[in-house]
Amino acid sequence: MDMNISTTPAPTNGCPVPPDNGNSSACTGLILPIIPGEEDWNQGFRGFLYMAGLLWSFMGVAIVADIFMVAIEVITSKTKKVKLANPDAPGGIEEIEIRVWNDTVANLTLMALGSSAPEILLSIIEIVGNNFHAGELGPSTIVGSAAFNLLVITAVCIMGIPKGESKRIRTIKVFMVTTSFSIFAYIWLFLVVSVISESKVDLWEAFVTFLCFPILIIIAFVADKDYCGEKKETTEIELGVGEGEKFFTAGHEVDREVVRDFMKEVGKHPDIDESMIAKLVAIECQQHQHHGRGWYRINASRNMMGRTKVDEQDPHALELYNKIKNKELPNLSKDELEYGTDKAVVEFAAVSYSVMENAGRVKVGIVRRGNKKSQVIFKYETLDGTAEAKSDYVPMKGIMVFEPEETEKFLEIEIIDDNEWEPDETFFVKLTLEEKADGVVLGKHPITEVTIINDDEPGTLEFAKTSFLVTENIGKAELPIQRLNGCDGKIEVTWRTKDIEAVNGKDFEGGEGTLVFEHGEREKNILIPIIDDQEYEKDESFQVELFDPTGGAQLGRLKKTVVTIINDDDYKTILDRVVNITHINMDRLKLGNSSYGDQFVDAMNVNGGDVENATFMDYILHFLTFGWKVIFAIIPPPNFLNSGGWITFFVALGFIGLLTAIIGDLASIFGCIAGIKDSVTAITFVALGTSLPDLFASKTAATNERYADAAIGNVTGSNSVNVFLGLGTPWVIASIYWASKGQDFCIEAGSLGVSVVIYTICALICTALVASRRVLEPFGKAELGGPMNMRYLSGAFLIFLWFMYILLSSLQAYEVINL
Repeated sequence: MDMNISTTPAPTNGCPVPPDNGNSSACTGLILPIIPGEEDWNQGFRGFLYMAGLLWSFMGVAIVADIFMVAIEVITSKTKKVKLANPDAPGGIEEIEIRVWNDTVANLTLMALGSSAPEILLSIIEIVGNNFHAGELGPSTIVGSAAFNLLVITAVCIMGIPKGESKRIRTIKVFMVTTSFSIFAYIWLFLVVSVISESKVDLWEAFVTFLCFPILIIIAFVADKDYCGEKKETTEIELGVGEGEKFFTAGHEVDREVVRDFMKEVGKHPDIDESMIAKLVAIECQQHQHHGRGWYRINASRNMMGRTKVDEQDPHALELYNKIKNKELPNLSKDELEYGTDKAVVEFAAVSYSVMENAGRVKVGIVRRGNKKSQVIFKYETLDGTAEAKSDYVPMKGIMVFEPEETEKFLEIEIIDDNEWEPDETFFVKLTLEEKADGVVLGKHPITEVTIINDDEPGTLEFAKTSFLVTENIGKAELPIQRLNGCDGKIEVTWRTKDIEAVNGKDFEGGEGTLVFEHGEREKNILIPIIDDQEYEKDESFQVELFDPTGGAQLGRLKKTVVTIINDDDYKTILDRVVNITHINMDRLKLGNSSYGDQFVDAMNVNGGDVENATFMDYILHFLTFGWKVIFAIIPPPNFLNSGGWITFFVALGFIGLLTAIIGDLASIFGCIAGIKDSVTAITFVALGTSLPDLFASKTAATNERYADAAIGNVTGSNSVNVFLGLGTPWVIASIYWASKGQDFCIEAGSLGVSVVIYTICALICTALVASRRVLEPFGKAELGGPMNMRYLSGAFLIFLWFMYILLSSLQAYEVINL
């Protein structure tokens, strides 16, 4: 790509003659070289420098394209609030957030631009920088990138999903539209350069090429909305809810069935606390939530460049999640989940103890968890509450030792019985560690409460809580009744149920019953069977009341309680509570930094500062890309001036344009030094360098997504946009320029025309294969996956087609063959 500026010679046959740049062996470009006398350097050393610079620039364009895609994700994830009628919501109205952008329109406009910006800008910059003469690098890069995207990415996605799985394209009508346009785009390209007006582009041809872009968007949108198809009744909200029964949680739609099943699985491990459950549910939701093409593109770029991952998870939570999913969860305690196994954790076995005043002493348990291999020394001390030392109990203070492998000890505290009635009294026992204790920490219960129960009175009876929450599949609801202020003698109390929304005999088995407390017993449960009717119902409640105590006992303040039955199929409330704890934001809040400070911290630290989870490769990539990260950290963050990502969008686009001009020079000069034609450099080095992030993004999407749309559905749309914008835009600019001078905008069909024909043939074969995979049983009736032998056969065939495209196009460029 020779871009030296000079006066345009007189036209020949209506076509302006490209400028004569003198000695082509100088190998110069639009910007490079910038060092005087560089042309006289050793050409081998110079070629190595330009090759290294080209590879390094690919890293830079991947980073700035990541920022560009973040801005696009923020723009296209804009939401608006909509009010819907919902009888279950307060006031009968539910307010939800829905996306403003249609997914299909977003994918074919901003998303496609974000993915293909380097190729599109390279074509525009090449023509403008070449005095509005056509070049080979830009158009050939577009065709080469299209070949890699369609053939190699599709092959990898077919082969790359887990064994035994198959995935189909969901929006097949949109896919058919974009596929048809992608094939038409390259047929049209061949007709323009080789048939209609051979070796030149008329003004009307340039405008038709460009206008195909909005036509594609309109037709794809119509197909997506199915305006021309059979109208079906649907409960889906525009741009909000996808297929299946879903509900909104913190602005995100979550599959109810998935969450319900996972919450049941987590419920089998009661030692997992709520904060850990929140992390596990966040992982589960993210695994099953639909992500757009941009999300995967951004994540792929960050994985390649050692930057903050958008799907980074707490490693302990992720390990626990995998064990739960694989049903290999060991009996981990809360302390092991929080502290791991490298430290010993010392705490009381229970948060509180009760003892009869006449029992003489109370035994308080102390446990050691976690690391059991070392000796652990700790202190204990009793503290007064309402009970007083020496009058109600004998105070204690001292040191205890856990020997290796010892896990439990008991502290016996003497209780003083004064034979006088007193209300229940409490005192406390506290654990402490030495100031420089290593390898040991106190657990969550370093203090325990001891209640001295007066045993000289029959006691007062009341419910433990004012309300209870049970799931419909619990079997029996257990309602604890406490006996306070004494436990002398045998007493009885009668209970009865009262319907509220829940109906006796339909939702639960109630009525009346009697609860008996023997002498010394201080807590018993009322058991009420709950009926699981396996039908969806809103929450329902009933009341339980205590009355007619015997044996001198009295009723306390909590004589009544309310039991609420949560339908087992409705986990919305539970999930929302978990979400509120962890502030889950699946996409947008993870993608962009909130301030310049955050951006520079992210840029200057490996893995965005998450050193604990950084790999060796993250350190290598951080070293290689450190300069690019710091330079691009000056781009405004997406929320800068509340612009909704638009300022970031345009600034990042400018940086991509500058870097693309440099990449064009590097590729052209390297090819010149190595004796490689621009068209061959474009379909190999440049096309691969700009398309690798898309490869990794599609592979991840193929693995994680339920459907194949995000993996291969966007490839055809992106290939169409490459032609309509990547060639249509510079052709319009150049055609207008030369028309104003009364001349034609001419191009050399040459190797470009042949390359387009070869690619079009390969694209038709690939499309036929993908369509066959969807309908034929041997392929599993799915575009991706299916039987192992057929998936590998399909993938190998498509990769073979790509190699044939490269080989035949290169041979034609060097005139070894003449097609």
